[in-house]
Amino acid sequence: MDLTEELRDLLLSQGAALVGFGDMRSVEGCAYPVGVSVAVPIPAHVVADLHTAPTREYYELYGALNQKLNGIVTAGETFLRERGYRAWAQTTDRVTYGGDKRTPLPHKTVATRAGLGWIGKNCLLVTPQLGPALRLSSLLTDAPLTCAEPIDRSRCGACHACVDACPAKALTGALWQAGMPREDIVDVERCCAKQLEIMEAVTGIRTDLCGRCFAVCPYAQKPSPLRTP
Repeated sequence: MDLTEELRDLLLSQGAALVGFGDMRSVEGCAYPVGVSVAVPIPAHVVADLHTAPTREYYELYGALNQKLNGIVTAGETFLRERGYRAWAQTTDRVTYGGDKRTPLPHKTVATRAGLGWIGKNCLLVTPQLGPALRLSSLLTDAPLTCAEPIDRSRCGACHACVDACPAKALTGALWQAGMPREDIVDVERCCAKQLEIMEAVTGIRTDLCGRCFAVCPYAQKPSPLRTP
């Protein structure tokens, strides 16, 4: 078994549902040549509830899945460092957000470079297996891993489900392609303001969570062996 397969098996054994490897050399500001993307699914019953409104269960699950992802990518970092390679897990305690709610290297960028999916009209990663009903993390390294072909264009076609469902009317309906400004797809300030409003009204928790735009995605409705009921 080669290094790529060893690492993939390790990450899957730690709880990842999807794993991909991407060439990051063309990504501005990335100090590592390879990115490893991992995803875990949001359970189907939680996705179904989000058609109506965000829930306290989703809020609690959001944090729990982030911690699970932290453990997965940290295990990958340890695995690679023990073999003499540089590695950096993009855990929640290491990732910083600017005033514009951007991170230096988004997990979504690593995922598209790794061929896991594309950016949907909801400005989230959409995968064939889980749609956008997932949480992501990533790991950067100089290990000689076998990389997938990147995905650089949307595969959403004429679908407008997320655009029509957005309670903030913050989505433009634009089809993504690599390098497109985020503002061409979503009005982030409008989106976040509505999320705060809805979440506080429904749960009493003031935080920017909603989920309706990924809950209605046709890809999220498909049965998947990767997602629990």
